[in-house]
Amino acid sequence: MRPTLRLRLTLVYGGLFLLAGMALLGVTYLLFTKQLTDSIGGYMPDEPGMDRQMMIMRRDGTTLTGEAALDWMRRQQADLRDAATKSMLTQGSIALALVGAAAAASGWLVAGRMLAPLHRVTATARRIAAAPATDRSLQQRIDLHGPADEVKELADTFDRMVARLDHAFAGQRRFVANASHELRTPLTLNRALVELAMHRRTASPDVIQLGESLLEINARHERLISGLLLLARADHEIADRSPVDLADVVSHVVAQTKDEADDALVDVTEDPGAAPTLGDALLLERLVHNLVENAVRHNVPDGWVHVVSRRVASGGAAPAGGASGGGASSGVVELEVSNSGPVVPPYDVPALFEPFRRLGPERLVTAKGSGLGLSIVRSVARAHGGDVQAVPREGGGLIVTVRLPTARG
Repeated sequence: MRPTLRLRLTLVYGGLFLLAGMALLGVTYLLFTKQLTDSIGGYMPDEPGMDRQMMIMRRDGTTLTGEAALDWMRRQQADLRDAATKSMLTQGSIALALVGAAAAASGWLVAGRMLAPLHRVTATARRIAAAPATDRSLQQRIDLHGPADEVKELADTFDRMVARLDHAFAGQRRFVANASHELRTPLTLNRALVELAMHRRTASPDVIQLGESLLEINARHERLISGLLLLARADHEIADRSPVDLADVVSHVVAQTKDEADDALVDVTEDPGAAPTLGDALLLERLVHNLVENAVRHNVPDGWVHVVSRRVASGGAAPAGGASGGGASSGVVELEVSNSGPVVPPYDVPALFEPFRRLGPERLVTAKGSGLGLSIVRSVARAHGGDVQAVPREGGGLIVTVRLPTARG
């Protein structure tokens, strides 16, 4: 685990203080010993013959004279110097350690106060990064108040960057919605004209065959436009929510897709357990429909699809892999769609949730898909405060799991 910037600053502050204290203690030691030597040296005989005139009376009553007195004076001088030096170094080291600890604690507090604005910048960036794109997370700002220093400049720059991103994403959503609406009208008109030409009494078989081809292409374009509209709608958080049980949605969707599954020789089974949530019923139906439809279309002859809805206890682990958005922290409901099919490499799974991203060349020529199915699933799940994850199934196919917040009550 790497040390934090606050810890590193504290260590730097404390280390610099200890180095300065040790230097000060060393200079003090040198000055002290010099002063002590000069002071004690003033009592020593400095003229020839004076040592013979020295006489010292000790406390025990003995008298020392001459060379013995001088030796005694030298020993006392050395003992005094050693005691004074030891006392100064010991007490100075203890004082340096105590003051150094106080300096480190002060450095920790000062570093924390100096780094508090950076923590605010980091917290805001994490909220934006962790929040789903549908909850207007890009509208959050740091809005840091304080002196015009480097930290405030960083916070203001971050706010301007997020504002530009918010404006760009909003413009992109508006463009997709407006373009989709504008493209729907000519497609509807084209379909009407082709049907009119096909149903004329004078229409030749070639005209009818050409009309059927044009209607098939037009229908594909209409599905693409509808998918873009739904994707733009799902990229906004759902404001008006009503109680929806995914069990009812699963039963309804499985019944709807029965004919297509029979034509594809795919067996669709269901296990609709109670899974109450809150949201837009039409969007949730589209989510389930896209998952089941995708599992049927990208399957193998005599394959199978299994759809399960259930309630998950609070704190249940989410499946791994795939694409994900923000999930609920309390109880959740799950929708799981598993299917047989071709083998899907794990590294290709995240790309399946991107718009217009298909797996393998066989998906490029299909006339039924628009490349938006799983993208819409992810957008709808995130708009409801949930997430979607996928993992390759052993033996081929996928297991796609949608987790949504459960309805309280």
